[in-house]
Amino acid sequence: MQLRVSLRTRFMVYVIILLFFLVGLILLVIEKREVRAIFEEQKKKGILIAENIAQLNLDPLLFWDTEGVEKNIEEQIDQKLIYVVIYDRYRKPFAANPFIKDYEKIYRSSNLKEEEEPESYFFESKNLEDKRSRQILRILEIETPIFAKGSPKRWGSIKIGLSLEDMRAEILKTRLMLILIGFGGLFVGILGTTLLARRITDPIKKLAEGTVKISRGDFSQKIEIDSQDEIGNLAQNFNEMSRKLQLTKERMEIAQRKLIQAEKLASIGRISAGIAHEIRNPLTSVKLNIQKVLESKQLEDIERDHLSISQEGISQIEYFIKELLNFTRVSDLNLESFPIEQIIEESVKMIADSLELKNIQLKKDFQGEIPEVYVDGDKLRQVFLNILRNACEAVDKEGRIDISLSSKKDDSRKKVRIEISDDGCGIPEKDWENIFEPFYTTKASGIGLGLANARKIIDQHKGSIRVKKKEGKGACFEIFIPCGEEK
Repeated sequence: MQLRVSLRTRFMVYVIILLFFLVGLILLVIEKREVRAIFEEQKKKGILIAENIAQLNLDPLLFWDTEGVEKNIEEQIDQKLIYVVIYDRYRKPFAANPFIKDYEKIYRSSNLKEEEEPESYFFESKNLEDKRSRQILRILEIETPIFAKGSPKRWGSIKIGLSLEDMRAEILKTRLMLILIGFGGLFVGILGTTLLARRITDPIKKLAEGTVKISRGDFSQKIEIDSQDEIGNLAQNFNEMSRKLQLTKERMEIAQRKLIQAEKLASIGRISAGIAHEIRNPLTSVKLNIQKVLESKQLEDIERDHLSISQEGISQIEYFIKELLNFTRVSDLNLESFPIEQIIEESVKMIADSLELKNIQLKKDFQGEIPEVYVDGDKLRQVFLNILRNACEAVDKEGRIDISLSSKKDDSRKKVRIEISDDGCGIPEKDWENIFEPFYTTKASGIGLGLANARKIIDQHKGSIRVKKKEGKGACFEIFIPCGEEK
């Protein structure tokens, strides 16, 4: 089974390995340079010590005062200076401290040639076993030539053995400091890597979660990423894709609803045509017979009243059949350019009596210059009239109806926006969509085809109608109608 490793983990592992390699390489280079610098400093120090001892013993050397030279050498010996050997011009030992005389190989052999320049010197690192304490002494051996004042010829040479313990302690201290610096750098690097990995992978994780939700049909996802890099561009493209998918889904849902509505209307149309055919013929006979009976002078008043009621009922049935056939019949639109204000004003005039009867205040708010619409004026007037009649029935006496008119650009096409609101009893939110369904009504009387017919007409004009939430009580209908002729 293949092990699943997250992108963040892999990124951190790769960067940490790279950090270890780079920090180790840098520390190694620095350590080498520091060790070399410490060694060079120790070597220069040894040369200065050798030259200083030679200068201090120059006069006894010139008079071949071996005892005086060895006494001076013994005074110079300490824990750092292990031994001193002075050779004559023939490279033979002239004077030395007692310790080094036990080591014949070092004591008797000079490392310089007979002819050397004043700046010449010899150095060598070696380990020396102390015959008394059996300890290993790490020594830097340095030999330099000795020249007398005013004489171009070399008089002899001086060899010293310096302890390297101080140098080793300094090197150890330097290495320890470099290790601490290295660990500090690694810690900062790992911390920075963690933050960088989180900054890189968190947006990718959000994108992955968003794609999973989109695959499940949730197209409302939006990823908030403010970075101005490739991840930010990817998030913007993702949000744009999500927006377009959501828009496509909404359009598909609208198209599906319209298809279902069309199938429903087609079914209602077929049923309605059959019902109208089956009812109209006998209903016409009944209506004619009632009219014929009413012409008789032998009827009593009470019988005439009953027949009149029956005649009114037949008229209601005929109106219902007419409305049903009008709703199910798909008629072509007679499209022309109209000022939308004109259609609204004509609709208002048709309900002027109802407004005056209930003393309803009608307020119109036409915002800016409204372009003309390419519509069927009669059918659109029917829509406004139906909504206004419903508003008149919903409001109480001295109520209020507002009509707002404005233009709006949507989907690269300009539209006219009409709002008709009232302060009546309102419509429950759960019924907002149902009221546009055929035969659905919230009124005690009515067949439930008015708003269904209004939606059918608006859909034919490629517009939209919906119930909108408003402040306070009452209902608000929002209608959008495209401006001009569709290209």
